[in-house]
Amino acid sequence: MGFVKDVRATGNGLLVRVSVIAAIGGLLFGYDTGVISGALLYIRDDLHANKFEQQAIVAVLLLGAMVGALVSGYLADRISRKWTKVLSGGIYFFAAIGCALSVNAEMLIGFRFILGLAVGTASFVSPLYISEVSPKRIRGGLTSFNQMAVVTGILAAYIVNYLFKDVTHEWRWMLGLAAIPGAALAVGMLTVPRTPRWLAAAGRHDKAREVLERLRSGDEDADVDAELDEIEEANDAERETSVRTLFGPRLRPVLLIGVTLALAQQLVGVNTVIYYAPTILSDTGLTNSASLAATLLVGVTNVVFTAVAVLLLDRVGRRVLLNTGTAILLVALLVLGAYFSSSTLQDDYGWLALAGLILFIAGFAVGLGPVFWLMISEIFPSGVRSKAMSVTTVCNWGANFLVAQTFLTLSGWITRQGVFFLYAGLAVLALVFFVLRVPETRGKSLEKIQDEVAGGQE
Repeated sequence: MGFVKDVRATGNGLLVRVSVIAAIGGLLFGYDTGVISGALLYIRDDLHANKFEQQAIVAVLLLGAMVGALVSGYLADRISRKWTKVLSGGIYFFAAIGCALSVNAEMLIGFRFILGLAVGTASFVSPLYISEVSPKRIRGGLTSFNQMAVVTGILAAYIVNYLFKDVTHEWRWMLGLAAIPGAALAVGMLTVPRTPRWLAAAGRHDKAREVLERLRSGDEDADVDAELDEIEEANDAERETSVRTLFGPRLRPVLLIGVTLALAQQLVGVNTVIYYAPTILSDTGLTNSASLAATLLVGVTNVVFTAVAVLLLDRVGRRVLLNTGTAILLVALLVLGAYFSSSTLQDDYGWLALAGLILFIAGFAVGLGPVFWLMISEIFPSGVRSKAMSVTTVCNWGANFLVAQTFLTLSGWITRQGVFFLYAGLAVLALVFFVLRVPETRGKSLEKIQDEVAGGQE
């Protein structure tokens, strides 16, 4: 329980409060990831949506998220991390209500795209904001509040889908309830300060000191002067940095790490589990109702093991959890591939599919799930951090879109087991890269991490 002890040692409730509020952005991401699989069952009949429209209803949010992630780097630098999140929460609230009131598939598709803009923006700015207000010794745990919110949102969506499946206007309730976290994010972010790093970069040095002193109040180990000096040095370097620097020889290896983490997080197939868990389980012979109930176990596992990661990230380090978690999900993918390859296993060991899904999500939740979002907020120099995180987040959403749109098609082409073995092969490549190239960042200042990663790759 080292993380909990360290948080208490800060003696600062403000730090935890602003981190929790900022993490609501992850809840938006998670809820919409989980809710659409159940809602679509009813949207199809109620709005008479054809297959193309059904696919568009799912996929257009991912496209919107890519656009949102692309522009969020500019917005975060221009109007601050705080106001970018206020904006995303407001857009999300508006779009969720619009989705619930849609009268045809075209209207729903339009509002889902707008919803995606907010989701993509929030998914990028949430970990950035938290990392910039957190002291280094608990930065990993606090930043992972965002991933905890993501998986909580997914579980909440599964529960809502199950509870509202027999209610009149069921899908409208499922989608409309998303307005609640949207409003909570917008209103909550009005009560938190801008990050000291953004304030210092904007030339508001006195305000940056004031905010940092509030965030470190009660922490006997805090050295506000030293932390401000590090921020100022980073901002001085930023003024000499252009966007082209991100693609230059010094930072190219750092960008490679960020983009590889972004792609790997999705290409190991996590969203086949999130989007299609009921479909996968129904193929084992379970009824639709039993499949939905079993899917709740996957959601609970996701939350529990993400909580484990939050407690351990600053205790055992990022690399240990990343590599261990990836190895676990690799084993799970092989189990799932073997299960769908063998009629004997399917006849005599039907529980193996659910066990494989649970093992997979457990490995993802302690590794790639939280570590990706944490590390992209740590490894890039402050001068290009927003834009670099924007690039990596766009790659992540692009890979998400690719996986979501190809799983069922690939299952028809190379069989269900072939898809899981394909994901396993990609997991092997990812694991080798992580072992060879991804650095440990635990307990280091953001500025020191960036200097070591970039300088060590020259």
